[in-house]
Amino acid sequence: MKSEDDILALDNQLCFALYAANRAVTARYRPLLAELNLTYPQYLVMLVLWEADRDGRSVRVSYLGKRLRLDSGTLTPLLKRLAERGLVIRQRDTTDERVVTVALTGEGIAMRKRASDVPGRLLCGTGIDEERIVALRDELRSVLSLLEAEGEPSDR
Repeated sequence: MKSEDDILALDNQLCFALYAANRAVTARYRPLLAELNLTYPQYLVMLVLWEADRDGRSVRVSYLGKRLRLDSGTLTPLLKRLAERGLVIRQRDTTDERVVTVALTGEGIAMRKRASDVPGRLLCGTGIDEERIVALRDELRSVLSLLEAEGEPSDR
């Protein structure tokens, strides 16, 4: 049985390992995304829009929020900056003004090709093989799914 000191040791915390790994990965993205003049959150938005664009569709802001797990207060300024750069167009639904859709512009579509080497370049030189990355990603998705299915502690 672990002592209280062991239980509360920083290096024994799952949350800290995830937090530190997230910061390290985001730091590795920074110079790669600087070449595209994107922040990491903007890159995530673009990834979702590039997925949707393969089917030739725009997406609702609410879908982006759900997919990226971001609230509208965080997402709205991101989308505004992307629109100011000419990468996306935001439009209110003509039948329901509460609904806002987002679509890529020609420039936003063209950026996809320039961004296609970012994932490969991210891991280049780390010595982490693709199998290990895929296994880690899948395990994290599984943990996330379990945590989200369980809901917030206040939901119980």
